[in-house]
Amino acid sequence: MNRIDRLFDILTLLQSKKYVPAEKIAEKFKISVRTVYRDVKALCEQGIPVSFEQHKGYFVVQGYFLPPVSFSTDEANALLLMESLVNAFGDKSIQAHYSNLLSKVKTVLRSSQKEKIEVLTENIRSHFPGFVRNDYEYLTNIQNAISSKNIIDIQYKNNKEEISSRQLEPIGLLFYALSWHLIAWCHLRKEYRDFRVSRILSLKDNNIPFRKTDHTDLNDYLKKNPVLY
Repeated sequence: MNRIDRLFDILTLLQSKKYVPAEKIAEKFKISVRTVYRDVKALCEQGIPVSFEQHKGYFVVQGYFLPPVSFSTDEANALLLMESLVNAFGDKSIQAHYSNLLSKVKTVLRSSQKEKIEVLTENIRSHFPGFVRNDYEYLTNIQNAISSKNIIDIQYKNNKEEISSRQLEPIGLLFYALSWHLIAWCHLRKEYRDFRVSRILSLKDNNIPFRKTDHTDLNDYLKKNPVLY
């Protein structure tokens, strides 16, 4: 990778995260930390407002935005290949968002790239088990609740066909056994529980912040409660 490409990729990385330590940049691009310092200085000299916060890392000052000007054919092909997986294992909300994403990508492709994408579209097929159920549309709302740390109210039907109302503080999503599972603190049971998303009958986010202040993270939960594949 030449330096110009690396500088652009470093800027893209900085825009994708709140803070990025120099060591992480060095590791990703297989360069020394000293080279990272020089590259960041070069970005600043080009008028890009990169700043640094002690113990956190580099960041692009809020308000600056550089939109992507193009996608490579390989990048577009990768997104197209993943479409079948999204359609098989994403719910209706994720399928709609992914379709919009692909449409936006296609608008910035060159004519020759668009022709190749059309050829691939007609010549990629996938087959997945017919018992996978994804006719719900809660994954987007669950993602938003996790990132915003909001309490959600759900109606849930368990494997005994029993329906209950739950107030949850969601900490993560897991995909296993061909299903999405919501891991959340349940106010009814006073413990973390595993809810199969396809069994949720209704979901409402009231924009109420978490009440529990000492949540475990998903990795620690999995160490204590390994999922059964």
